[in-house]
Amino acid sequence: MKIYTKTGDKGETSLFSGRRVAKDSLRVETYGSVDELNTIIGIVRCFKPKEPVVTDLEKLSNLLFIAGSDFATPLEPKPKFDVRRIDVSHHEWLESRIDAYVNTLPVLKEFILPGGCPAASFLHQARTVCRRAERLAVSLAREEDLGQDLPIFLNRLSDFLFTAARMTNWLEGIEDKIRNKNI
Repeated sequence: MKIYTKTGDKGETSLFSGRRVAKDSLRVETYGSVDELNTIIGIVRCFKPKEPVVTDLEKLSNLLFIAGSDFATPLEPKPKFDVRRIDVSHHEWLESRIDAYVNTLPVLKEFILPGGCPAASFLHQARTVCRRAERLAVSLAREEDLGQDLPIFLNRLSDFLFTAARMTNWLEGIEDKIRNKNI
């Protein structure tokens, strides 16, 4: 199979349904942000964060592939093939991981600065990319039905990434850096 197809040379791409859309369409922007997010998770994994974060990030990376294909396959018309979709079990898993981390971490009472070790810093960046994907998904949902689980997943995911950044720093012995209110 060739990597290049030349079918996108004029600024269009195909969704999994076969429908052609502009490469800058809201749907493509949304799943492109999910792809960017997954790439950042790959960078974080290169820093070999400690357990349980590393295992959670591997599962998350796989879930982001599901989310990307979910965004790339409109609900209507119904696809002629089986598409894995983000469902309630996926955002419930994120909630369970957030709760597990929060139960381990010091209580957070103030805003913290992004940063710390490299893995945590990239997790903070991933959180901001996730928020962008969520904003795009909200806009897309005004135009097309996305189902209820995909937007919820992105909302929980940004909370997970924030908490995973804190957990990663904590496992490395790095304390949260509280923002300076006097600046």
